[in-house]
Amino acid sequence: MKIRGLLAIATGLFLFAHPLTTSAAEFYHGKTIHFVVGLAAGGGYDLAARIIGRHMGKYIPGNPTIVVENRTGAGSLVAANYIANDAAPDGLTVGIWNSAFVLYEALGDPAVKIHARKLGWIGAPTTGTPVCGIMGFTGLKTWKDIVDSKKAIILGATRAGSTYDDLPKLLNLLAGTHFKVITGYTGTATIKQAMLSHEVDGGCWTWESMRTTARAMLDATGDQKLIPFLIDHKEPDVDMKNITLIPEIFKDEDKRAMYDAWVASYKFQRPFMLPPGTPADRLDILRKAFAETMKDPEFLAEAKKSKLDVTYVSPEQIEEDVKKILALNPGMIEKLKFLIPTRKKSA
Repeated sequence: MKIRGLLAIATGLFLFAHPLTTSAAEFYHGKTIHFVVGLAAGGGYDLAARIIGRHMGKYIPGNPTIVVENRTGAGSLVAANYIANDAAPDGLTVGIWNSAFVLYEALGDPAVKIHARKLGWIGAPTTGTPVCGIMGFTGLKTWKDIVDSKKAIILGATRAGSTYDDLPKLLNLLAGTHFKVITGYTGTATIKQAMLSHEVDGGCWTWESMRTTARAMLDATGDQKLIPFLIDHKEPDVDMKNITLIPEIFKDEDKRAMYDAWVASYKFQRPFMLPPGTPADRLDILRKAFAETMKDPEFLAEAKKSKLDVTYVSPEQIEEDVKKILALNPGMIEKLKFLIPTRKKSA
């Protein structure tokens, strides 16, 4: 009896000490996890979700099924607001939407109904590196050339809220440049064509995209060459001789803080997160599974084949970047409100 009693006590203590891990592991058996992607099938967000979904399940106890659901609208705002307010906090619904909405929350965008600090951040599979390039036909090559130029420098852009539109306008505000931004291009392809036809002088987007979509222009010579002159941070595959790092141009602390808040959302692109209030043990399981997936050889091979650049961002790092974005003071917020895109009332 004494031995049985001791065993019973020991078992009880073990279950008391480890109830969450055990229940979460059992919870996912036979379940289906929905990846709710805020943008349409076939795009980069959808691609990342589907590739990760094909591999992540094996790292979740119980090996649940993972399906991708595209809940589109307003540049993924529909999905963001759904995850933040309406999705069940049961660990079975994972959101994937544009991290820029954290900045819009900080700026007081009334359409953004999220509270980023309350979300259960799982991780992100990619980062973005803002970069600006100028065409060879302009005769300009460096940041100093741009600053000293007496002529208007025209940059092509897609829409408000894109890197194409935001970064040059931010540089006009914080660095005193005089870029003229022409919006309305349908995408990178049309902006590249506008550069080649001398319709615009250059553009700002991300190095991850520029180095692939504009490879021929980067390798060209003479008037047809695209010359990067400004980039957020050093990249191993960039010739840094004539490129200025964006953070280095800001000597004023407030201006640097405003840029840092804007660029922070690029540090965790296509993030995965759970609704507020999701049990901590289920969040922990999905965080660990996501981290394991990011180093899975089969996943990495498929990502490479699909031209998905993978740079794992931990949930802890995302939380730090979220804090940085939400730390903007009222004066900075007022200056940066122009970054909030105009949306249709139905969004």
